[in-house]
Amino acid sequence: MKSTLVSSIFGDKSMSKSSHRSDRDKDKYEPPNPRRVHTIMSSEDSAAGKKSYWLELEISGSIKNISPALWNMTHLTALYLDNNCLSRIPSDISRLVNLTHLDLSSNKLRTLPSELGDLVRLRELLLNNNFLRVLPYELGKLFKVRHLGLENNPLTQEILIMYKEPSGTQKLLDYLLENLAVTPTRPPARPWISLGQPNRSRPTSIFTVMTYNILSDKLATRQVYGYCPMWALRWEYRRENILNEIRSYTADIISIQELETEHFHQYFLPELKKDGYDGIFSPKSRAKTMSENDRKHVNGCAIFFKTNKFCLIKEQLVEFNQLAMANAEGSDDMLNRVMTKDDIGLAALLQTKEGAFEPGILADPSQAHQPILVCTAHLHWDPEYCDVKLIQTMMLMHELRQIAEESTHSFRPGASKPDANSIPLILCADLNSLPNSGVIEYLNTGRISASHGDFKELGYKDCLKKFGSCSTSENKTEYAHPFKISSAYSDDVMPYTNYTFDFKGTIDYIFYSKQHMSVLGLLGPLDTQWFKDNKVVGCPHPYVPSDHFPIITEFEFTPPNMNHSHHTNGILLRR
Repeated sequence: MKSTLVSSIFGDKSMSKSSHRSDRDKDKYEPPNPRRVHTIMSSEDSAAGKKSYWLELEISGSIKNISPALWNMTHLTALYLDNNCLSRIPSDISRLVNLTHLDLSSNKLRTLPSELGDLVRLRELLLNNNFLRVLPYELGKLFKVRHLGLENNPLTQEILIMYKEPSGTQKLLDYLLENLAVTPTRPPARPWISLGQPNRSRPTSIFTVMTYNILSDKLATRQVYGYCPMWALRWEYRRENILNEIRSYTADIISIQELETEHFHQYFLPELKKDGYDGIFSPKSRAKTMSENDRKHVNGCAIFFKTNKFCLIKEQLVEFNQLAMANAEGSDDMLNRVMTKDDIGLAALLQTKEGAFEPGILADPSQAHQPILVCTAHLHWDPEYCDVKLIQTMMLMHELRQIAEESTHSFRPGASKPDANSIPLILCADLNSLPNSGVIEYLNTGRISASHGDFKELGYKDCLKKFGSCSTSENKTEYAHPFKISSAYSDDVMPYTNYTFDFKGTIDYIFYSKQHMSVLGLLGPLDTQWFKDNKVVGCPHPYVPSDHFPIITEFEFTPPNMNHSHHTNGILLRR
């Protein structure tokens, strides 16, 4: 009987298998070479202190039992246990979370542990030549598997017929996932984080703001979200859960991204009107070039607001590709990189009503009519285009500045000169940018260097001057915006607002005017322990209808022309 164990503890006998790939191809699946080449470390190398690092392990030779120590080798990416006499595989195999290739062929397996479904990085699972009659439904969780070997097993006809169809591996895995029972444990309610109390020495109003990327139906595919069963991805299922979630928070202002045109007009607007909202919407720019039938599936941005508290004065669409084309100034990069993206922003100039305040406490009801500029936006998604995201943000702030300054004449008729900060701003957006990005630096600080790395040293300098430039003492050019704004959520509150298998991070934000508003409270994160306990590797999930989580802020708002006029009367404006 021959037995071979590859292990780094055998310093001079350790073996390694070449499995290096470039960073560019690291996620590309390549089946392991069936004629694997082993390199044996020489005794000279071992004596010289050379260390081996191997990612693949082969154990062969009529083995009936495996040492539990194997399941501690969590660094392994490939494990070959084929051609042995194994009658069972313990559930501890789930600890090998980095496996991409597992070969259990030609053993004596009659059952498989359900925990095998936790190896969600697997690309190839070989189970040929065993005694398997059934498969655990948990194998459906192996959404990255491209080759499932099941030959020569006494499986049911239903399974075998499905498996032998074209694209049989995918069809079988989909079938198993569709029929996998969902954990009965729903995520616990998200905590409300209180950050302050209203200032009762001055007139104020209190209202809540939500922003939520709901995941467009057209983008919610099994190809992208393979870990979610198809029934939970279907729009009819998700839209009800999304609407219920929105209704549960009853925010006064709601910003939504990735809402499709038809779904705004036929579902969300009619439903939210029942709850006392009105709303505006615009699809992404490509809708203009499409047929009416195709246009209804284009997603865009929406703003909803409680009609008993706000009325709409003005709305304005910000089309980044149109601004890029109009301000290219001969820049090929502006035309080829920025203009080709059809992302948008949507602004609503709202005015508060007396209904926004507690009835009967206003000495002068006209003081209740205060403007608030609300904007939603959805920036380009691709991490390789950080320059585009930053330029889109600069364009957005430039357009908001124009809206605010023009509105100053209407709401502040005695103002000596237009002041963008005289109109309170709330910016709710999926910025597709992490907290350490140039986009967030620019918004938080009001400026960014023209040589910032996110511009990628491309030819933008001349065409970006219109969107705000100034000179520093070092005579270096900076781009600036005039708004004094801050992010409502600090970096330590939400570990992520976007949660998928391949990416988890904070990319959704609520910014607000610091001189007019303060944050009284925030909606906290989803329970990380729930994700861990229920082995949720990404969203959407049957209990989480989008790959983004909504964020909500409660603001205390002190209108600019009410800072002092009613102070001596002790009037408090409350919701």
